[in-house]
Amino acid sequence: MNPIAVAIAVAFGLFFVAFIGYILWLLWSALMSPIPLPYNFKSVFVRWRSTAATIFGIALVVTVFILLNAMAAGLEKSSANTGDPRNVMIVRKGSTAESSSVITLAQFKLIQYLPQIARDDKGSPIISADLAVIISLPRRDGTGEANVTMRGVTPMGKALRPQVKLVSGRWFVPGKREAVISMKMAHRFAETDIGQKFKTGGKELTVVGWFDGSDSAFDSEMWMDADDARSVFDRENYSSVLARVGDTNAAATLAKRIESDKRMPLRSEMETAYYAAQTMTASTIKALGSMLAIAMSIGALFAAMNTMYASVGSRTREIGTLRVLGFRRRTILASFNLEGAILAGVGGVLGCGLALLAQYLCVASGVQFGTLSFNSFSETILQFRVTPMLLVQGMIFAIMVGVLGSLFPAIRAARLPVISALKST
Repeated sequence: MNPIAVAIAVAFGLFFVAFIGYILWLLWSALMSPIPLPYNFKSVFVRWRSTAATIFGIALVVTVFILLNAMAAGLEKSSANTGDPRNVMIVRKGSTAESSSVITLAQFKLIQYLPQIARDDKGSPIISADLAVIISLPRRDGTGEANVTMRGVTPMGKALRPQVKLVSGRWFVPGKREAVISMKMAHRFAETDIGQKFKTGGKELTVVGWFDGSDSAFDSEMWMDADDARSVFDRENYSSVLARVGDTNAAATLAKRIESDKRMPLRSEMETAYYAAQTMTASTIKALGSMLAIAMSIGALFAAMNTMYASVGSRTREIGTLRVLGFRRRTILASFNLEGAILAGVGGVLGCGLALLAQYLCVASGVQFGTLSFNSFSETILQFRVTPMLLVQGMIFAIMVGVLGSLFPAIRAARLPVISALKST
């Protein structure tokens, strides 16, 4: 492992442990302090204009943080929903996606008669050879074109993917150059209504139906007959093979059999595991979300500092009075730092509410989002997925901003000389 990455991870871990310890100390101080909590709550909202601005700033930071991570969660959920635990995916060794894999006709014939492949009632192997091709289609809104995954499937391909269901029109007929498109993709791209034709590979394809992929990776695809696809795109071979096996033992035996056969430089893994690994784009979005949130949090930190410094400045005599009454410096430090945490907590709750509202409005209005998949370099459909864990992370992030932003003003308040504070006007 990279030593720099290890050092960064250790440093972050130590910081997080120290921060959690400091938060626990704040809570303990608040519970044991003779200064009542209602005093802190009222003090936060005395200067309501600057307080409102700070709360709104923190809320925006939390909203952006949650929504960007919700996009990544949506991609991960899409991958997790894809595949059947009874299926095995077979691709070329070294390929990162189906579009970069090649399986020859001879290899497919060898695979379909292996004893580990399950058979249907008629004794036919439950197996499909697919061809995944990236094509370009114009968007409905006229903003240009985007890459789309066209999947060619053999007749058994639909049965192997039970989560894909036809919702309108009919399935394609082999030999007629027909395509069936994901309903979500059809809403984003032009010339994809049922009955319309679009041109790709120098040939025209007719759209005859829409399907629903049940929030899986198949929602980002369009399908046609595999042999038609080979003809249209001038391909001799397939991209991948999807096969049904009896159980996990049969899957392991099949993987060893393929690995040891020198005629087949291929690899196999469970279909669910294959799609679960296709999450590089989600990791990139998470990293982007974290960097953007950190950049925005710097502004929120200064806003919290400004608000708390103003609070300290307007309450100098009050602080002096607390010191005369016998309150310790650490009690005043904890009190002002707690006010910063309360301020950020309110902003965090507001930010979580805005994130949930954005998700509800997108789902209610049928708004879909698309991003470039770094595995297939085609457009992937996704939807926000705000999880309870993301809400918790958003609140922790907000409280960190509040505590760090109020730390220096709290130290200043605790160090104010008693006599000078009492003389302040």
